[in-house]
Amino acid sequence: MKKFLVISDAPILKKENKFFAYAPYINEMDIWMKYVETTFFCPTKYDKKLLLKEIRTPFFLVTSPRLIFNSIQAIVKSLLLTPIVFIKLILAMSKADHIHLRCPGNIALLACIVQILFPSKPKTVKYAGNWDPKSKQPFSYRLQKKILSNTFLTRNCKVLVYGNWKNQSKNILPFFTASYKYNEIEKVPTKTLKSKIKFIFVGNFSKGKQPLLSVKVIEQLIISGFKNVELNMYGNGVEFEKTKEYVIQHGLENYVCFHGNQPKEEVKKAYQESHFLIFISKSEGWPKVVAEAMFWGCLPIASNVSCVEDMLGYGKRGTVLDPNVTSNEIVEVVKQYLKNEEKYQKEVALAKDWSHQYTLNKFEEEIKKFV
Repeated sequence: MKKFLVISDAPILKKENKFFAYAPYINEMDIWMKYVETTFFCPTKYDKKLLLKEIRTPFFLVTSPRLIFNSIQAIVKSLLLTPIVFIKLILAMSKADHIHLRCPGNIALLACIVQILFPSKPKTVKYAGNWDPKSKQPFSYRLQKKILSNTFLTRNCKVLVYGNWKNQSKNILPFFTASYKYNEIEKVPTKTLKSKIKFIFVGNFSKGKQPLLSVKVIEQLIISGFKNVELNMYGNGVEFEKTKEYVIQHGLENYVCFHGNQPKEEVKKAYQESHFLIFISKSEGWPKVVAEAMFWGCLPIASNVSCVEDMLGYGKRGTVLDPNVTSNEIVEVVKQYLKNEEKYQKEVALAKDWSHQYTLNKFEEEIKKFV
């Protein structure tokens, strides 16, 4: 089997002689690992909470220190460690048959530079961030994108990015991430707008995901006279308590329900029962929850970040809004759907048809081509 080197800032953690990593990352890597002998080059320490999953497929591990640049002390330490990581990357790449980079990240940036020394080795890059050339991003992200787009510096490489973007170099390939298998596609009963209107928020409770905005939409709908509304919120994070406190202070407990992190099947059932996803995020790579909602006939009202506009067919499969939109503006969008159910049902059907193209089966077939 090919020796497949995966270079990533995503940590692999050891607990009781078992190895764990961020669940969505391993769900994807499990598919790659079916066809190759895998070595992970990554940190093995992390001080924040992660949704972890055990790695059951055998693999090799090359430990790298984390490179962090968020304080003077961290910058000095990381600069001292950089030559060590640089040398370890050269050694690891020299032994690999195929080099696979997971970008963006600080170790990934260094790997982008080191891979220049191996022009003949086949490479793939999964760029999990926002590839939109117009988006405002940190310098390190922009530098990674420039190196990867330069076919003189980055040779024999396919860079997999989210969305279709104009004027890209020939090695930049539109790609996707899938959550469900083809045999999971099932007919979801038609959800009419005559009964209780169910909204859903799924994701990290962070400032960038704006969970409180979803709550304020429900509040404004109630003020406008729409009492038959309900918001179910899935996920956790630093903004969780603040959002919950707002609900209690404004007497919205009968309309907003917090579920925390739930298993995939529970979230899937919630999508199936919901009319609208409210997802006004300020930063995304592949907005997985948007694709999942579309899969189950839950119409997205989402922000124009990363490839969302492309996914929603520029407004044919849901509504695309500015990330700085107000709750009142979102309410107006909802009201338009409530006045025109035919428009709602048409967009739901188109959203399902689009999302059903991108299954785990198709994802695996595409991966086979790269390895």
